[in-house]
Amino acid sequence: MDAVARSVDMVWVTLSAILVIFMQAGFALLEAGSTRMKNAGHIAGKQVLSFALAGIAFWAVGYAIAFGEGTPLFGTGGWFLRFPAEEGGIPTEILFLFQLAFAAVSLAIAWGGFAERAKLGAYFLFGTLFVAVIYPVAAHWIWGGGWLSTLGKQDFAGSTVVHLQGGIAALVATLMLGPRIGKFNRDGTANPLPGHNQVYTVLGVLIIWIGWFGFNPGSTLSAQDGFFGYVALTTNLAAASGAIAALLAVRIFTGKADIAMMLNGVLAALVAITASCAFVEPWAAVIIGGVAGALAVFSVFYLERRGVDDPIYAFSVHGVAGIWGTLSTGIFASPRLVEIVGVGGPGLLYGGGLRQLLIQLLGVTVTALYVAIASFVALWVIDRLFGLRVSEEEERMGLDLSEHGAYGYPEQLTPSGDVVTVVRRASAEEAS
Repeated sequence: MDAVARSVDMVWVTLSAILVIFMQAGFALLEAGSTRMKNAGHIAGKQVLSFALAGIAFWAVGYAIAFGEGTPLFGTGGWFLRFPAEEGGIPTEILFLFQLAFAAVSLAIAWGGFAERAKLGAYFLFGTLFVAVIYPVAAHWIWGGGWLSTLGKQDFAGSTVVHLQGGIAALVATLMLGPRIGKFNRDGTANPLPGHNQVYTVLGVLIIWIGWFGFNPGSTLSAQDGFFGYVALTTNLAAASGAIAALLAVRIFTGKADIAMMLNGVLAALVAITASCAFVEPWAAVIIGGVAGALAVFSVFYLERRGVDDPIYAFSVHGVAGIWGTLSTGIFASPRLVEIVGVGGPGLLYGGGLRQLLIQLLGVTVTALYVAIASFVALWVIDRLFGLRVSEEEERMGLDLSEHGAYGYPEQLTPSGDVVTVVRRASAEEAS
């Protein structure tokens, strides 16, 4: 029976890893649909590059730093996945695949801050550094037996480890690159640069929502007691609440029921519940998701008014919501669920006092500072050596053509990047 139970757990974790990996397809559609047509092929294609870079870097170095034995700050053994064989439990190879999927998602989030104006070479260099030596350190602190885990930091599936790290890296990148050409006027007012395909964006978010059932329920690492079903419930309740809250918030702010903001609300709610999904009751999941959705909308408008051009809203959705989600366990963590999970203590509303909330705040603060400093140093060096941003001519032309030599939609774009219709093009060819 033990062998059967172990086999079921191995299949469950592998399936969960596949679901999280499939989120890359969601990010490709989300980001490509949210950006302009002249960059669509580049934006979608970099998701493949992102996962490829993560696969090699995390195998060679990152997994060892995150989960190898070592100091409270980082792991020092297990390079190239050379871990001692264990009797029972889930094999290292499966755990690696699962954790690789998480690291790749964090990198995909970071890429949002680079969109539509960064050199392809910057993706190679920063992506490798991020997955190999930046992301794994905070992962070790919280998940790998590091100093925050010994304090009882609660982050069940990665509001801090995955989403806050990616969101902070994206913010640093977008600040260093500066706004896209034409985004802001001289008086500081913003111009809309709408994405070219909202249907892609909707489909991408739905794929990501489905993939999240590998993200959160999969983090139980076991199918034996059915607890993953409870985690799936809180995850879905939060996402639904986030969609509704964001749509209402943007309607209040602008008078329009903006679909893109509703989608941001779904993602922000999923980010927020990722830390607390195993620690909170269903009613609290609804509150956490709703607050996250509204916060994301507010953050998007606030940053734009401050002159920050975050094309995919990576920091608002993953950074701001990641902070809120991490703190929320310190407020809403239920004693009965804390006992089941075995990490940290109950939240403020259950008589736990401020201790857990302060631990959560400490985790958010040190992680954000570490990732901000490390990302800035890495990007500063890359900028000085090779440059981060494409030329003005290349940006106006579009990265599809300037970086790859072909448009993602060759029938609908001229070399100058202007949209034309297939009918017009066909009519001209017939006339000639």
